[in-house]
Amino acid sequence: MEPKTSIVSSSSSKPSNPNPNPKNRDFLIHLEAYLAKRDGVDKLLKISRYASKIILASSVIPESLPLSLRLKSFESSVGVSRKAFRLGKFVQDVNALRSANISSKEELFLSILAYGGEGLYYFVEQFVWLGKAGLIDKKNLNSLQKISAWCEFIGYIGSVSLKVKELRQISEDEQCLLSTREVSMIRGFGYAEEEEKLRKLRLKKLMKRLSVIQDFADGLMALADISDGKGMLSGPLLLSSAGLLSALISTHKNWISC
Repeated sequence: MEPKTSIVSSSSSKPSNPNPNPKNRDFLIHLEAYLAKRDGVDKLLKISRYASKIILASSVIPESLPLSLRLKSFESSVGVSRKAFRLGKFVQDVNALRSANISSKEELFLSILAYGGEGLYYFVEQFVWLGKAGLIDKKNLNSLQKISAWCEFIGYIGSVSLKVKELRQISEDEQCLLSTREVSMIRGFGYAEEEEKLRKLRLKKLMKRLSVIQDFADGLMALADISDGKGMLSGPLLLSSAGLLSALISTHKNWISC
């Protein structure tokens, strides 16, 4: 099962303001900053893992070839390695919930679902990693993975709900800015400030939409884990493609935010 990136809301621990001038940064310095982040390395591993899974699921390489066996071994090893990056990660959700700007009972409920579900998922995943690494008994591993999948799925329900609410607010703010800009144009005033605010707001809106798509992709994989890979939406190629899509979106978000 795959971890999601931190839930993006008004109080998320993820940076909400991307670097305004990413093209002005030296590439190697930018890359160093990206690789210094836990999520940066984790998502590169995720890309490599799901790219391998897509190759295996699409039967591009015959199973009889040694390369196919190597890819399976690589994919499995990367999957276990990624779990090590979740050690202590549940703390960010505890802090995000503590600092959340909650203005209604609905937002409180959704925040508990989102941050609580993700936090429990990361907490349980620590023991899943210890079991796969052989430090603790594997007899309860299946139960732990099932609990982990349910926590993750519940977290996505809350996360998507919060992001949809925020997208509505962003759309309202965008309409207000458009009206302000139109009035300034009619009166012959300068509207450069409104244009800049509108540009930033539209970028934020785009990133929020990508984050919702990412949550749906990761949620699909969590649902497959809950159902033990059974059902119409549990095909290996579909799930691998969803995993790669999620990894690419997360990599893009992390890249422009560091």
